[in-house]
Amino acid sequence: MDIQENIINKVAQSGLVSLDLSDLYPAGERYFYDIKDNLFHGLMLREKDFREFIKGHNWESYSGKHIAIGCSADAIVPTWAYMLLANKMAPFAKTVVFGDLKLLETILFERELSKMDMEKYRDQRVVVKGCGEIAVPDAAYIDITVKLSAVAKSIMYGEPCSTVPIFKRSGSIPDQVRNDTDQARNDMGQARNDSGSSPE
Repeated sequence: MDIQENIINKVAQSGLVSLDLSDLYPAGERYFYDIKDNLFHGLMLREKDFREFIKGHNWESYSGKHIAIGCSADAIVPTWAYMLLANKMAPFAKTVVFGDLKLLETILFERELSKMDMEKYRDQRVVVKGCGEIAVPDAAYIDITVKLSAVAKSIMYGEPCSTVPIFKRSGSIPDQVRNDTDQARNDMGQARNDSGSSPE
């Protein structure tokens, strides 16, 4: 048995439940539509020109994409212009929001988190994984913490072998959660020792 497998087994035995928010990452291309490109000299929107663009643009090119609509220029854009864009994109795009790509990502994760069945985490010692290959918005970690706080026995952040205590339902929160964390680390250390020992 290799070290990684032994560690995984020890995690299972310790009763920790791992929650990886990157598993909620919604598939689909992210795209920022910058209305700046529709402005006259980058300063103002001319309604006649914009409506001509709306009629002739290939809106099917946004099929299956998650779209954020915004303006990178320091210009006053009438609200109806954003509404026209949203109306044309809606039949094709998976998502259409107002804002930048960062806000778009936050909204996408919020939608996925709202679908989660939190009962599976009731009375569980949950480790919310961090530092994955997929960037997860900080807002998603806050959202899941609020949800878990209502059901979980304890919440930790990081990896099962190296966690930061966040919450413990009863008792002295810092001390109790630290005990859970120390126990998890001891389990991982024992797993490494077992893996490194020579067979008798």
